[in-house]
Amino acid sequence: MLSAEEQLRIIKSGTAEIVPEEALLKKLKEGRPLNIKLGVDPTAPDIHLGHAVPLRKLRQFQDLGHQVTLIIGDGTALIGDPSGRNDTRPQLTSEQVAANAQTYVDQAFNILDPEKTKLVHNADWLLALDLEGILKIASNFTVARILERDDFHNRYTSQQPIAVHEFLYPMCQAYDSVEIKADVELGGTDQLFNLLAGRELMEKMGMEPQVCLTLPLLEGTDGVRKMSKSIGNYIGLTDEPNEMFGKVMSIPDELLVKYFRLASTLSVDEVDSIEAALASGEADPNQTKRMLGRNIVAAYHGEEAAASAEDHFVRTVVNKEVDEADIVEFAADLTPNEEGLVYLAKLLVDCGAVTSTGEARRLIDQGGVKVNDEALPAKSYNVDPALLQGAVITAGKRKHYRFA
Repeated sequence: MLSAEEQLRIIKSGTAEIVPEEALLKKLKEGRPLNIKLGVDPTAPDIHLGHAVPLRKLRQFQDLGHQVTLIIGDGTALIGDPSGRNDTRPQLTSEQVAANAQTYVDQAFNILDPEKTKLVHNADWLLALDLEGILKIASNFTVARILERDDFHNRYTSQQPIAVHEFLYPMCQAYDSVEIKADVELGGTDQLFNLLAGRELMEKMGMEPQVCLTLPLLEGTDGVRKMSKSIGNYIGLTDEPNEMFGKVMSIPDELLVKYFRLASTLSVDEVDSIEAALASGEADPNQTKRMLGRNIVAAYHGEEAAASAEDHFVRTVVNKEVDEADIVEFAADLTPNEEGLVYLAKLLVDCGAVTSTGEARRLIDQGGVKVNDEALPAKSYNVDPALLQGAVITAGKRKHYRFA
């Protein structure tokens, strides 16, 4: 096992904050495998590279010899995490949570070492609590303390409703840390309050408090907003190789190092070398981005798929070739409306090019939809069906359809 100081250097790479850092160093000096906690509420089945950031950090801890406890929040998900919200989250049914959890776990173990991962469900202990148990936990927190949370404070001062059950969320997440005896808990920067609540509760219950480690949020392919499926700037873990590679190639150059640190499988020293080479001008950003694309695709699909995806990108994007094999034949309903037009945004959803008409409209407005290689003008949501009949429709840079 590496020295505590060397482990800390590696762990700090790509982290936003460690609270308190000296406590983590002290734990590392004990020379025992630490219990690293990550709690995830399976509120949706879709996993993307942004969700994978804490999983990558967990794997880093595992490679350093530590153990991971992955908590599936099937108990806390019934409340709904209020972090970053200006309204109350819809409460999910236990059936929805269970289905989402299975999808998450299947994808998480593409990253984590199963031999060093303990998978638990917090419904096992949270739903077993009676009123006395809930009151005992709640007695360790004050309303003033809970209202220190930015989201609660902002909603309270702006007279936005806060449901009483939302106050239970940070308390329940904190109790998870007590239940599993966590040494370190990971979360996004928007989770710091919840992580600190766990540290506080452990201390009040006579336990050695956990260290809180936060990770930065990963911007999506637009380079501005947090990666999100609803925005359409995400790279999904289940994206097919060609699409995944192409999406990586679309990220801004200034995010290259951040993606290497948070989303790749490279070591800290390797990323440090890449950062230095880019800063000095020794490394070409485009070639470096292709290296990143190969790494990310290989992590989820294998080396052979990564090489094939790069080759496909060069042929279709760099050399602007369109393989006939890449064109999906689609029997589009081109029945015109009363104005003699068809709603192209819906057709793009029907053929699978996008997931919503809103995403389709944004793509059209950005010049990202082409008919026979000619970009449609902005606002071209309704078009003459004759324009589409038998034409090759390109959505983005990598999706091609022939409307029959």
